[in-house]
Amino acid sequence: MRTRLLLALIATAGLATGCGPGAAGCPAIAQATAVSVTVTAGYAPVVDRLHVKACQDGACKEGDVGLTPGSASIDQGCTREGVCSATASPDGTKIGMLALDTLTESAMAVTVSGTAADGAALPVRTLEFRPRANYPFGEQCGKFVTASVVLDRDGLRQPG
Repeated sequence: MRTRLLLALIATAGLATGCGPGAAGCPAIAQATAVSVTVTAGYAPVVDRLHVKACQDGACKEGDVGLTPGSASIDQGCTREGVCSATASPDGTKIGMLALDTLTESAMAVTVSGTAADGAALPVRTLEFRPRANYPFGEQCGKFVTASVVLDRDGLRQPG
């Protein structure tokens, strides 16, 4: 959920677009074409830098990713008028994103390597998975495809 919120916020901030013909009532946001890596709170103090390689449909992209502090959304409730709000609270995780040229629902391989806080090399971890598609604003507004992985001491996995 946190990853979907992060991707939606990034898309809203920088990639505004229409939803297409006949899509009245759809928000004017576009999908962020990226793979996100969440380093768990228990592993985050060990990780200093990450390098991510993502391969899909015969094309690969790789690069160092900046890590930012992660957060959890804290529900602040709704008013009688139906206005709801939430706030972000640091949760000890670290988040990194590798921008991709395209993102589909076909199989993807993500490899993560990097450097530990003590300067040692982190174990190289690879995960093959299928990005997930969902319709956060209803099927009439089109689907969003997200590629997210979680890194911890045991390796990579899909969130969930």
